[in-house]
Amino acid sequence: MRRLFMGLISVLIGHAVSAAPVHEGFVDLGDYIPGIVIEARYAGHENFMARPVKGYHTNKAFMSRAAADRLKLIQKRLSDCGLTLKVFDAYRPQRAVDDFMDWIKDRDDTLGKQRYYPDIDKDRLVPEGYIAERSGHSRGSTIDLTIAAIAEDGSVLELDMGSPWDFFGPISHALSLDVNMQQRANRALLRTLMVNHGFKPYEAEWWHFTLVDEPYPDTYFNFPVE
Repeated sequence: MRRLFMGLISVLIGHAVSAAPVHEGFVDLGDYIPGIVIEARYAGHENFMARPVKGYHTNKAFMSRAAADRLKLIQKRLSDCGLTLKVFDAYRPQRAVDDFMDWIKDRDDTLGKQRYYPDIDKDRLVPEGYIAERSGHSRGSTIDLTIAAIAEDGSVLELDMGSPWDFFGPISHALSLDVNMQQRANRALLRTLMVNHGFKPYEAEWWHFTLVDEPYPDTYFNFPVE
């Protein structure tokens, strides 16, 4: 009986430790914001590298608590209208950014080219600002996301933004005129909500926003997403 009891305690302690925040000042968005949808694309194959990225081990998204508090307000407004935020990437370990840079050097690895960068050579992705050696994501207050509708059957339907997440090209520029009126309206809705709640947009990517008063502006974290 004592052995069973001690084993149960060990299991409970183990769960408590694994569920704890991975870094002080950060929160798990899926736990912290009711109804938000997390689809951590870099933890799988649905990204420009077409494989899991180093540092991503599970379908989770972390952010600084300050940024998450703003997102919670946005999520509440959307949920009242039957909509939700859908997150593709948030905090990004520096080891993942380093993985990007190593990938850039391998000219033969182009598995994701047709889907994510069909009109640009791989060696131009850094000079043209699509990939950087230092990412605001690693500071914990930058996020890639979209808006989705919740259908009656509970399925999540992304609003049409005119280009996929992480598509490298002019059509992904936030104010691109190469998308139709409805797509522009959808982008404007996301942008307005984010800006009104203290985030600044990145003009080359309609999905990318950074908290203006981010709490760790000079720190690039490297703990894994797990």
